[in-house]
Amino acid sequence: MMELEKRLKIELQQNIQAKIVSSTAWTIPIHTIEVEYKPVKRIKMDVLMKMMLITCQKAKLTSAKQISELLLVEQLFMEDLINIMKRTRLIEIKDQVFTLTEKGIKQLEDGIFEEELDARSQNLLYSTSHCTFLQGEIKPALDGEEMLNLYRYASEEKGRLKWEDVVLVDALQENGMQTVDGDLQTVVSEIVSYSELYVDDVPCFEFIIYNKSEDLLYARVWNTFLDQWDETLENELNEKERVGWREKYLNLDK
Repeated sequence: MMELEKRLKIELQQNIQAKIVSSTAWTIPIHTIEVEYKPVKRIKMDVLMKMMLITCQKAKLTSAKQISELLLVEQLFMEDLINIMKRTRLIEIKDQVFTLTEKGIKQLEDGIFEEELDARSQNLLYSTSHCTFLQGEIKPALDGEEMLNLYRYASEEKGRLKWEDVVLVDALQENGMQTVDGDLQTVVSEIVSYSELYVDDVPCFEFIIYNKSEDLLYARVWNTFLDQWDETLENELNEKERVGWREKYLNLDK
């Protein structure tokens, strides 16, 4: 920790007008949330698939042989396509006739074929201090980290964290769970469940800076989880404490 703090101080003091009047370190809690979800594969519907759905929509057909004869496609190939359509619930058999489902009609109109994939799970990292999911990595503990206190404005609520599904879908997307490869898209279609696995305490370094030329006091916070200066925490400290810093730190010099 001492080496990192030293490096950060050197960086901050490159501006000769900047003077560090206070420095400390504390931790913020990062919650690891396991999310189970159902992905869907989307791809532009090919011509044969469209032709088959249109044929089933307009004609009363009862067998793969009839469809293959109409479309001039080998019967075995058509049987495989019919099985895919039944499995993905685009067609069904009513009174022995192939019929499009509502899902089949919509996908035909959209020109997009969707196939549900097996459920998957992914861990997301949530900061109550930022009220959002963050992109970062839990790193090995720094020397002396266990002695740090919790951030003074960290939430102490012990209840279960709750989110709307759309928030979790957005977080999964930010985490790379939704992908695009040419015409192929893999997207999250449904959140099955989520649960908190554990909480890690992540160190942050706080510096209060006085810029003499601007006569301005402000906070800088290095977040070791993000590996960067944390504007959210800096803004919170500036908003809540800046008024008292002038009396607390500058009067000491008089």
